[in-house]
Amino acid sequence: MEEGTILKWLKSDGDEVSRGEELVEIETDKANMTYEADQDGALKIVAQEGDTLAVGETIAQIGGGSGAEGNGAAPAEQEQEEGGGEDGGGSEPAATATAEAEPPQEREEPTGEPATQEAPEPAEGENGRVKASPIARRMARELGLELGQLQGTGPGGRIVKADVEAASKGGEPEAAAPAEAPAAPEPEPSEQEEEKAAPPPVVSGDAQTGKGEATTHDLSRLQQTVARRMAESKATAPEFVLNIDVDMEEAVELRKQLKGAAAEGQPVPSFNDFVVKASALALRDFPRANGAYRDGKFELYSRVNVGVAVAGQDALVVPTVFDADTKSLGAIARDTRALAERVRGGAITPPELSSGTFTVSNLGMFGIQSFVAVINPPQAAILAVGAMTPTPVVRDGEVVVRNIMRLTLACDHRILYGADAAEFLVRIRERLESPLQLAL
Repeated sequence: MEEGTILKWLKSDGDEVSRGEELVEIETDKANMTYEADQDGALKIVAQEGDTLAVGETIAQIGGGSGAEGNGAAPAEQEQEEGGGEDGGGSEPAATATAEAEPPQEREEPTGEPATQEAPEPAEGENGRVKASPIARRMARELGLELGQLQGTGPGGRIVKADVEAASKGGEPEAAAPAEAPAAPEPEPSEQEEEKAAPPPVVSGDAQTGKGEATTHDLSRLQQTVARRMAESKATAPEFVLNIDVDMEEAVELRKQLKGAAAEGQPVPSFNDFVVKASALALRDFPRANGAYRDGKFELYSRVNVGVAVAGQDALVVPTVFDADTKSLGAIARDTRALAERVRGGAITPPELSSGTFTVSNLGMFGIQSFVAVINPPQAAILAVGAMTPTPVVRDGEVVVRNIMRLTLACDHRILYGADAAEFLVRIRERLESPLQLAL
């Protein structure tokens, strides 16, 4: 996470708040979160609804009464680097923070000698430290740039991300383009040139593109995160894909028995819950499939947390069923339904979205026979579940109709190799074709 958007203030400017009271809803990369007051006092709002700020920026201050000293509340204070506040201090007078939030005012030059323009010095905090946002400090450190040599364009001369990017390219932040000199008049074309000139193109409909009127829609922060992570996956993970057909006939019979034995209102495990449980048991036997590839090393996890892809908020969200290998089918069914409801209601939490060690994605309910899902980095693999359809197959020398479901496993070849992946997928099929093992 690098920045967040203020969605809604739950308190008004000047309200007296207590520690633990909900102050504001913030849209992060993965979910909408509620930020709570960290102390008692009077609330002074700095950032308005709709504002998008970098991690560490001040969004409000809580003072001890009618505006003495206050602490800045930030979307993710724990991610700040090199000290407490954004300028190196802990708390500052409210007047100072307010001044920083406003653009610097022009100073009047004394009468007499004409004023000479000089480049502004790098802004420094009260303790002499150069004022810069946390992300700007990190970028400068990675690029080997000295913050003291940069000119800040943020509030109060603060160095922001754009300043560091401009310095790394050897230029200054973009300014207004100078007025262009009037073009010299072109000579009049001769009669022969006019005859040779091509006739103007004829475009039916929209004169610009022929596509009709276009509207532009900005991506939500969640959609931006999904787009970035999927592009990262396709660009960095050398994937290979395995397919296998599963005879679900016995699973269908078991689910009928479970449905008949379930009490009124009790959720009955779906076939996707069967797949989650079978995958979790297989992950225990193949630890590398339950791992990740990071910085040239394998990370193998002790807990088996299966993510279940859910469509919600105009984007794909993957909440986690924790310890799926130790839970019963009934517990998994309750978890998956509760997670789907929270996703669609926008109440899912970041830990529930970021703790998965393996992912199951199911499009079978739409009649999709098979598909290849994109690996959720840095996980080692993702399992795509297709539709279960009656299919003629040969059993004991006879052609019979069985319920067949196709599974497609996409693997990161840096951590999961062909033979291991094949054995892992076969183990999932064995569990599904003998579904009583899922209840043990």
